[in-house]
Order: sequence, then C-alpha cells, then structure tokens
Amino acid sequence: MPRYTDELEPLISREQDLRQQIALRIAEEAGHKVGPAPSEGQLAAADEAIDAWSVELEAELDLRAFRQLTPLQDLLADHHEICLRIADIRDRRLS
Repeated sequence: MPRYTDELEPLISREQDLRQQIALRIAEEAGHKVGPAPSEGQLAAADEAIDAWSVELEAELDLRAFRQLTPLQDLLADHHEICLRIADIRDRRLS
C-alpha cells in the first residue's frame, strides 16, 4: 500500500530550502563567510528580503518577462511562487 503524503509537504520543504538559500546568498553578496547552514541573523535578513520582494511584486508585473534577474532575485521569485502555491492549496482546502 503506498504511503500517503500531503501535497504540501514537498512545497513547504522547498520553501524552507529556498529561504535558507536566500539567507546564504545575501550573506555571500555582503562579503560574509557562509557556512553550510545560515545563522539566525542571516535568516532574519532573508525574511526581510522576502517581505520586500513581495511588496515590490505587488507594484510591478512579472519581472522575469522584462529583464534578467540576479541570482538573489531569481531565488526570491522562486520563493514567492512556492508561497503562492502553498497559499492556493490551503485556500482550496478551506473551501
């Protein structure tokens, strides 16, 4: 019998992975030494960047259609898309 897996589990895991990648990318771009896992401070910086990216996206169209994104922007866009998918699944479950 196949094991049941919630469709949200891999998306939430991917969201957390992207959050960590964003934290490490920000630290690297700031010239800080990065380890295999981000510190709490680096994760806080990632959360700030994620929030800022969401606000910026509300004011603009899909940036990928108009210009090449930096590696950090690409990670932020991927994170945003995953969060939208998670929210959509949760909304459908509440309906």
